[in-house]
Parts: sequence; structure tokens; C-alpha cells
Amino acid sequence: MDGPLLPRGGGAAAGVNATLVGAGAVALWATLALFTVLAGDVPPFLLTALCFAIGGAIGVVWTVLGRGFSVLAGLGWKVWALGVGGLFGYHFFYFTALQSAPPAEAGLIAYLWPLLIVLFSGLLPGERLRRGHVAGALIAFAGAVLLLARADLSFAGEHAFGYAAAVLCALLWSGYSVLSRRFGDVPTEAVALFCLATAVLSGVAHVLLEQTVWPQGARGWSGVVLLGLGPVGAAFYLWDWGVKRGNIQLLGTASYAAPLLSTLILVGVGAAAPSWPLALAALLITGGAVVAARAGSG
Repeated sequence: MDGPLLPRGGGAAAGVNATLVGAGAVALWATLALFTVLAGDVPPFLLTALCFAIGGAIGVVWTVLGRGFSVLAGLGWKVWALGVGGLFGYHFFYFTALQSAPPAEAGLIAYLWPLLIVLFSGLLPGERLRRGHVAGALIAFAGAVLLLARADLSFAGEHAFGYAAAVLCALLWSGYSVLSRRFGDVPTEAVALFCLATAVLSGVAHVLLEQTVWPQGARGWSGVVLLGLGPVGAAFYLWDWGVKRGNIQLLGTASYAAPLLSTLILVGVGAAAPSWPLALAALLITGGAVVAARAGSG
């Protein structure tokens, strides 16, 4: 079912609304750090399995109460490869990168994906990549650098495997996001199946690679449930809708707001301290989004 590029039906207003829906995913991803702290010391693949199981259950309920599973008939192997490869592949290589290289360096490389979305979008039929899109994404990335690279970045050669995993991580998520637009006729309900498949594969990875540590008490389980309902659940449905129907260049640039909002949330709850790099990052990320938005409206 590798259909044509989905048109932005309903005109400009529909495109704006879809972009706002996609931005909702960015807002949910901003809560990832806070809820992960609540979840405690659960190993990453076990946490991913639990959260994606919840996220998949959300989609199953939505599908049953909505159009039913008949809308998912005939999904081809390309659709499955894209969906499961994007969701599971991203998380697998992200965790591999964090375990094989310093987190600050690996995280910074992995967070090239919004910039890559902007660049790759120029390969889509009907999309026009302007200089303002690239400039906005670069400005926003500079803001993300201030947030994610506060450690001493040495990029030592012995961590090359981890850096390579981080590059694959960035390529997988940006590729998934851009190619999802080429499969615009695939209903968003399919994300539920991708989430459940990712939960199973993450569970297998946990059994093979990790020691089991379950969430502790009400606090730990509340963190898992909140993750599954929000940044590792509903966010992927919102993102699918946004990248298929909205302004994909603006969504890519706006994605750099996630680490900024995450840091602001941590400051708000007293888990992090305000600083001048945070203020400058806010200006850069906001300014980059404005530049990209103006390019898109030109």
C-alpha cells in the first residue's frame, strides 16, 4: 500500500491544523525527561516495551471506537518495515548510542534528526525547500547545542561505535518521518500496530541484553503509565498525522523546542536550575522556528 503523496486536503487551513496536531507531539515529547525520572531505574528496553504496549493499547481502543480494523486491511511489507523500523529502530540505536558513547555527545548527534527532516523534505514531490527552511533549522539546532552540549565534548575515537549508532538513530527517525508522507494513504490507526510490534521487539531486546528491574511503587508505575499515554504513546499518532498533512519543514524545525520545553519543565519542578544558556537557547530555537515559518508562508 505505497500510495501517492497525501495532498493537503481542505486547503491551507487543513494544513495549518495538521501542523498544530504534529506540534502536539513535540509538546508531549517535552515531558519525556520528567516522566522518565518518575519511572526510576527501569532498564531502557524494558521501559520501552512497557510504554509502547500502553501506546499500542491507546491505538487499539481508538480504532475499535472509531473506524474499526477494516481500515488496516492490506498493509504491505513496506508499510510494516517503515513503521516498525522507524519506531523500534530509532529507540534501539538511541539506547545503543547512549550505552556506547558519552550521553551528551551521543544525544547531540542523535538530535540531528529535525535538521535532517528539513533537508530530506526537499526530496518529496510537491515540496519546495527554501533557504529560510534550512537557515531556521540551523538556528534552532544551535539552540539545541546549547542545551545538549553543556558537557565537555571530546568526541574521542574509542566511542566511534556509539557515534555511528547515534547517526543511524537520526537517519532512521528523519527517514521515517519524511517517508511517512509518501505513504499518506496509510491510516494513522496503523501506528497502533507499529507500537505493539515495537513493544514485542523491545521485550525481546530486554531479555537478551538487560537485567530486569521493575518500576517501584506508585511513583514508578505512574511514570510508566504517563510515558505510555503521552510521549511514548499518543505523541506518535499526532506526529503521524502532522507529517502526512502539515508543514513538514516547520515541524522539523519546531522539534528543537522539545529539549527546550523539557528543560523548562525540569526548572519549573525544581529539578534543574535556570541559566543564561537556557535563555539564549530559547531565543535561538524560537527565532529558528519563526524564520522557517516565514519561509513556508513565502
